[in-house]
Amino acid sequence: MSDAHSGAIESSLQEQRVFPPPPEFARTALVKSTEEYRQLYKRSIDDPGAFWGEMAGGLHWFKKWDTVLDWKPPYAKWFVGGKLNVSYNCLDLQIERGRGDKAAILWEGEPESGMPGSGGSVHRISFRQLKDQVCRLANGLKELGVKKGDRVTIYMPMVAEAAVAMLACARIGAAHSVIFGGFSSQAIADRVEDAQSDIIITADGGFRRGSIVPLKANVDEALKKTDRVKKIIVLERIGSAPGKDFKIDWVEGRDVWWHELVRNQSTDCPAEPMDAEDTLFVLYTSGSTGKPKGIQHTTGGYLLGVNITTRYVFDLKEDDVYWCTADIGWITGHSYVLYGPLSNGATTLMYEGAPNFPDFSRFWAMIERHRVSVFYTAPTAIRAFMRAGREFVDRHDLRSLRLLGTVGEPINPEAWMWYREVIGGGRCPIVDTWWQTETGMILITPLPGATPTKPGTATLPFFGVDAAIVDRTGKEMGPNQGGLLVIRKPWPAMLRGIFNDPDRYVKQYWTDVPGVYFTGDGARRDADGYFWIMGRVDDVINVSGHRLGTMEIESALVAHEAVAEAAVVGIPHEMKGQGIACFVTLEHGRKPTEALKKELITWVGKQIGSLAKPDQIRFTEALPKTRSGKIMRRLLKELATHGEVRGDTTTLEDFNVIAKLKEQDEG
Repeated sequence: MSDAHSGAIESSLQEQRVFPPPPEFARTALVKSTEEYRQLYKRSIDDPGAFWGEMAGGLHWFKKWDTVLDWKPPYAKWFVGGKLNVSYNCLDLQIERGRGDKAAILWEGEPESGMPGSGGSVHRISFRQLKDQVCRLANGLKELGVKKGDRVTIYMPMVAEAAVAMLACARIGAAHSVIFGGFSSQAIADRVEDAQSDIIITADGGFRRGSIVPLKANVDEALKKTDRVKKIIVLERIGSAPGKDFKIDWVEGRDVWWHELVRNQSTDCPAEPMDAEDTLFVLYTSGSTGKPKGIQHTTGGYLLGVNITTRYVFDLKEDDVYWCTADIGWITGHSYVLYGPLSNGATTLMYEGAPNFPDFSRFWAMIERHRVSVFYTAPTAIRAFMRAGREFVDRHDLRSLRLLGTVGEPINPEAWMWYREVIGGGRCPIVDTWWQTETGMILITPLPGATPTKPGTATLPFFGVDAAIVDRTGKEMGPNQGGLLVIRKPWPAMLRGIFNDPDRYVKQYWTDVPGVYFTGDGARRDADGYFWIMGRVDDVINVSGHRLGTMEIESALVAHEAVAEAAVVGIPHEMKGQGIACFVTLEHGRKPTEALKKELITWVGKQIGSLAKPDQIRFTEALPKTRSGKIMRRLLKELATHGEVRGDTTTLEDFNVIAKLKEQDEG
């Protein structure tokens, strides 16, 4: 392993504090002891067919499966022959179980007044009301010609209608492709083309820190780059807001108002029976090449995976108010804002705005206002709240909280302890979860009533997850030896492929380590068997829990007229986990200036999205390359992180390049 990984091992070994589950929590938990967890885990590994078949019995099936698992590495089929519908399980089944009047979604928008601590618009949508809205839109989609097997692109703000759109697609058997509302027009065009989507659901705009995000305008710009889209459904979000006069361009015959489409539609739309292996959605995530990957998730295995993990990891109770702060455009929003909670009949809270608008008390005010009991957020947010100061927390009553969770990246022990003591009052278990877009569901996590926790570790695998730390040959590593994190057996919510690119699926996940799924993360296990995640080992940067491909950022930089060549690496960042450092060579005749740095940062933000804005731009006469012409990003990362190159440089073509870069740093 690299020196960086060795350092991570050494520092994390210094943290030996262990926190047992609070006794009062364990008494009512779904899994009440470590021994009970180990028995269930052993059964799930030894006899996965029986275990997952029993778990799947809690879902509604139009037709029961013939076979639980058909495994021909690297291809898995779960619940073969079974028929079900995700929307039915999230809505109709909950109404049948007596939850029709229970709140399915609590939605809050940003405050119009800007007054600290005041709430914005708040909407309570019951399961019955949500089903009616979903059926109306589903019938509207049918009227526009959407049918089973089509792909529908969704580019929405964090509003309840985004959930309605996803559930409506699921209801009629159309796969949705949700694009994060912070992405640019080029990102929309690329994803629409790859998904072969003919229809986009969007809004005129959204609110973010009091400003308007022009979503419809971004879609209009994207459609200058593709002629595939035939219809755009537009939610009037801004134009209908009090005091807002927001104009958008309109193309007759192509653009359709949401409210006009659903106005006369029936609230009855029978759920389409879907094969368990039918695609539920395609979600694009950055890869180590320039082209984003369309991760395919199917219906039966995915739903079971998120249903069971939501119930057990968050120990859901009937009266919980559950809040996952992720945007609907990411996998965490799919799995743990929408499908996981609703399929369990839980009340899920959605918030449109920023965590620090109008100030850093916003999240805590919402927890107090809605009596949130389960709170799931990212280490990036926790570190931002730490820096802002606990006075924003101390203004609010957080005694409704009983469980805290983290997601998106490893959490450092200092932030873990602050979260536990300041937000949880020392009484709330913390579930530090590890998983990926590709895994669909949480794979490594504490169970809050059973697992003693240590700050900074995701602890133990969830049921049915055969995780291991190995070297490149597949040999398992010993305690506290760094290696590659792999999964050796299939799990229900695993991706079924990369849309339109089956060869890439095999190459990306199943060839680096023979015969197993390679996660792309480095990790170690301690003497207790707990997993410590050490970060990415490929060229994907994890910025605030969001994965960005270095090639996408490099491509954006090179598209600028001043840039001849670029190399992008991830660097440690106190708030975001990883930051973005860019090494840039300029076209002949162009001079490096501070103004050009700012221009390039803005340029990348426009090309990809604000998340991809570089933290550093470094101009250089040349980039370090191997004799075969490959840029040695590893050396650049070492230089950007440590100020010096420590690794092997034997394949470097020109040693003067590194020397000059180091001189620039020292200068």
